[in-house]
This record gives sequence, structure tokens and C-alpha cells, in this order.
Amino acid sequence: MGPLGLALLFWAAVSAAHAVVYFREQFMDGAKWQDRWMNSQYKSNYGKFRLTAGKFYGDAVRDKGPDICGSETRKVHVILNYKSKPHPMKKRIRCKVDGFTHLYTLILRPDQTYEVKIDNEIIESGTLEDDWDFLPPRKINDPTAKKPKDWDDVPQIADPNDVKPEDWDEPEYILDTTAEKPEDWDNATNGEWQPPLIKNPLYRGEWKPRKIDNPNYKGVWPCPQIENPNYSPDFNIYSYENISIIGLDLWQVRAGTIFDNFLITDDEQYAEDFGDDTWGETKDPEKKMNIKQTEEEKKRERAKEEKRFKERFNKKVEKPKESGKDKSNRITLKKEEL
Repeated sequence: MGPLGLALLFWAAVSAAHAVVYFREQFMDGAKWQDRWMNSQYKSNYGKFRLTAGKFYGDAVRDKGPDICGSETRKVHVILNYKSKPHPMKKRIRCKVDGFTHLYTLILRPDQTYEVKIDNEIIESGTLEDDWDFLPPRKINDPTAKKPKDWDDVPQIADPNDVKPEDWDEPEYILDTTAEKPEDWDNATNGEWQPPLIKNPLYRGEWKPRKIDNPNYKGVWPCPQIENPNYSPDFNIYSYENISIIGLDLWQVRAGTIFDNFLITDDEQYAEDFGDDTWGETKDPEKKMNIKQTEEEKKRERAKEEKRFKERFNKKVEKPKESGKDKSNRITLKKEEL
């Protein structure tokens, strides 16, 4: 997975005239990032962060972010905390897995709507109440309603015209007719000898008539809905008054994930401009550098292969020719050795 730029937008109840930046991190001051970030001490076997621009990049300085060992996933997790409990998003969002840098943005608005952007393009949107299980459902099935007795919700039934074949019934096990009574078998001690049972190759199991579509099938019965007495709206789901930390919890099987350019603000346009000024400025040079590195690597591999081929060819050419007598001696020697 390539480097990731992250931007989180949390709106205040009243938008300010100018953007309020609650957090901004670009890792532009060398090793000083270690004064702002700390490794978890919960376990002793965690990976270590380091500052790197990656194998290929658009700018050697601007593209540095900590790199850690953790697991690669193809799903964008949008998990929001509500009343001290984590709530994952119900929709599935696929992340980019092409190895290049990508910009991820989450926007939460006071009208309880949201947007998820990847590379400043809207990938998913909706309402917080619909796409997370923050609240009980608005409506529930009427517990007093009952399905009509004549409502058939079985999609398939047994074919009444299907008949079991006459040769179907066979025992599951049969006597092994090839078995022979052991010579030392004592009927007085062991009882009368019986050949062992073996699996019957003709046994086909219990016969069941084939299934056909039920002509009386009406589908799933739609239970009438009523207002949920336990439902209570909350118009402040979007609001986060205190964000004390920003952290990275990564699980990956190999190193290579890079994070850079964190931003928390209350201004959508500022966040979009920030993405264009960071990720937008380096994404194309990064791809060009990757293409160049790939071409150079191919050239090196071709040169190595050509070198190995020439060496093998020269060895065959330079090998001294043997006279008929030498060949005869060599063949005789091999026969004697054999």
C-alpha cells in the first residue's frame, strides 16, 4: 500500500469566517516529529515508525511520513465513536491498492450528512443515522401483527409427480464376500465367524423427490411497521467537542505503508486546497519516478541475462576440441570407472 494523506473535517455549529485548523501534520521538520508522536507501550512487540519518503516519491522532503509494519487491507474503515462505543460504517468502501499515494478525506456536517473522498473525489455519502448503527431503528415490526394462515412463503416444494426408482433401495453396508475366515479362528472362544461389512457401492442414500417452484409462493410476508417507542433522534451525532489524540493502529504483514499530511479542520474548501497543494503537487512526479525505476530495473535485468548468456556461449566456444584418440581413451576410462 502506498502513502496515505488523511484529512478529517469536523464542523462547529456556526462556521467561522476563516478556516480553523485543529491539527496539521506534514512531517517537514525532520526528527522533531518524534516529539509529537509516541509509540504505544501497550505491547512490546509492536513495529517501529521511521521517517521515509518511500521507494518512489514526488518530492523527497514533502513526501516523508512514518513507515510501520502492519497488515494491508482493501477496505476503508470509517469507525465513529458515539457514547463511548465504536460504530463501524455499514457500507463497504474499497481503498486504493495500486502502491501510489492517495488522499483520504472524511467530512462530517452539522446536518448529519457525511462524505468520504479519495483523491478529492466523492466515493461515498449519506446520513450518519442511516449508515451507522448509532440509534435504534425509527420503525420496527408490529409485534401484534400475525402472518395470514394462507400466506405461503416456501419458495420450493417437493414434486408430487416424482417417483422413487424401483432399484433405489440398497443397504448402506453389505457383507464382504471376498473375506476368508482366519485359520486360527476358534468358534468356541470367538463365536461363529461372520464376514466383515463393507460400504455398498450401490448405496445412494435416502431418496428425496426433486424440488420444483411453489406455484402458491407469495414471497416473504411484509410485517406491518410501527413507530419504535425506543427511538429518540440525536441531532448532535456529528459533533466532537474534544479530540484529544490522533493515532495510527496498523496491522500489516510487511512494511511499506506510509502516512503523511494529516489535517483536521472545519473548512471543506481549505481541506481540498490542502490536498491539492500536498498530494496534488507530488502524485504525478511520483508516478513518473516509479515508471523510471521500473524501466531501469528491467534494463538491469536484461543486462544481467545477456551477460549470463554470453558467458555460457563463450565457454562452449572456447572448449578445446578432442581428437578421435582422446575420445576413445575418455570412453574407455569411463567404462573402467563404471
